[in-house]
Amino acid sequence: MNISSAIFDCSAPDLGSCPDESLPEFAFIGRSNVGKSSLLNMLAGEEGLARVSPTPGFTKLINLFTMNRCWRLVDLPGYGFTQGARKDRARFNQTVSDYLENRPNLCLVFALIESGLAPQRIDLEFVEWLVRHSVPFVLVFTKTDKVPAATAQENIAAFTDRISAWFEKLPAILTCSAATRQGRQALLGVIDDQMTAIKAASIPTQAPAESLPDLSAEARARENRKRRPDLNRPW
Repeated sequence: MNISSAIFDCSAPDLGSCPDESLPEFAFIGRSNVGKSSLLNMLAGEEGLARVSPTPGFTKLINLFTMNRCWRLVDLPGYGFTQGARKDRARFNQTVSDYLENRPNLCLVFALIESGLAPQRIDLEFVEWLVRHSVPFVLVFTKTDKVPAATAQENIAAFTDRISAWFEKLPAILTCSAATRQGRQALLGVIDDQMTAIKAASIPTQAPAESLPDLSAEARARENRKRRPDLNRPW
């Protein structure tokens, strides 16, 4: 897959403010300071797509971009955000939860983990949350240029060992470096594979509203999630 265009859609404070559900969405999320913004800029081939800040937790809103006019890249606020009032932190976390649980056209989450660190409790808890809520995801270990390859592999092995009991088959595992662009084609390849599966399945990502006349918005979202194509979830 090549990125020929990247258009900013909006910064949404909550699920209800997100754009229409007509395009498949691929969301990126990780612990604050995991290198998400640099990774997204590398992925899109545009330095200014996502703002890189030295302040952990800078991203506070759901930022959506239309890529190649056919899918959306979603930049989610990092978990573990420590700047600002406690009530603000709780609201951001709820916004992320609402999006991940109820966005019917969400196809896949890229869960970012820093390769230079031993398994962190907050990362393990987030992955466990994704499993518990049946959110399809892959693991992406970032900043591989910052540590020796052996150290990165040791940390990845330790992380997968900690989560292995939660799966019959482990989720896909990728590595990347925004600095060296290592892993870019593999990440885009995952998205390309999912887009191909969606087209082949010919199943709409959103049920017509008239077909679910008596359901609440949350219930419609749950029903729409059932209409997603089979994304080969790892559990």
